[in-house]
Amino acid sequence: MSTIKTQDGTQIYYKDWGAGKPVLFSHGWPLDADMWDSQMNFLAERGYRVIAFDRRGFGRSDQPWNGYNYDTFASDINDLIQALDLQDVTLVGFSMGGGDVARYIGKYGTTRIAALVLLGAVTPVFGKIGDYSQGVDLSVFDGIRDGLRKDRAQFISDFAATFYGTNAGQTVSEGVLTQTLNIALLASLKGTIDCVTAFSETDFRGDLQKVDVPTLVIHGSNDQVVPFESTGKVAAEMIANAELKVYDNGPHGFAVTHQDQLNDDLLAFLKSL
Repeated sequence: MSTIKTQDGTQIYYKDWGAGKPVLFSHGWPLDADMWDSQMNFLAERGYRVIAFDRRGFGRSDQPWNGYNYDTFASDINDLIQALDLQDVTLVGFSMGGGDVARYIGKYGTTRIAALVLLGAVTPVFGKIGDYSQGVDLSVFDGIRDGLRKDRAQFISDFAATFYGTNAGQTVSEGVLTQTLNIALLASLKGTIDCVTAFSETDFRGDLQKVDVPTLVIHGSNDQVVPFESTGKVAAEMIANAELKVYDNGPHGFAVTHQDQLNDDLLAFLKSL
């Protein structure tokens, strides 16, 4: 397996396919790098180098007890970029992974970054914290943590309906649902729970203000997990000259339900740089 060791000694797994301009993917919760296989294969076949990693605590990466916060996640990305000596990277973050890449830019700047893509991202703020009254009520996240502690497997299985929008007319295969559950159960339970706090209570407004590279924001209009009106719409307004695409009736998990559309949009954006 391809791995790096971060500054605190945590081993991070990554996959690195193809050759060309680099595209680095940060996955959503509670998934891992495998969620990107379609996008990675599509872009690698078209002349790009694609890299995706398992966030600490998830997939094939180490499961430390602590460190599930966005400053650490950004540091891990920086360690990976430095280890692979990546230049002119397009950062792609989905859901909580959008926070990873935003915080990376907030902490480390854009010297090595060519562009940013936020997909169904939790930026600028997900939960109702401080002066962000339009965020999701924090009691929702209390319920998520309780559900994980009580019966993680069943909670994740049930969560898939809102994640993929199968309760609102979308269809995904049984194979996708099985894979989603299998990936989620590879993760550290502690990391899975702690990340709920991280993605619901972290304010990325300061990070987005530092974005000075071409940016593409894509969100589903029917995202039942990360509501468009208080996240994607606001993020696109905050980032200078950001391009916004809204997938009609798209759920949170549109990387699966709108796979071909997303692949085409990513390729068109990369070609425009």
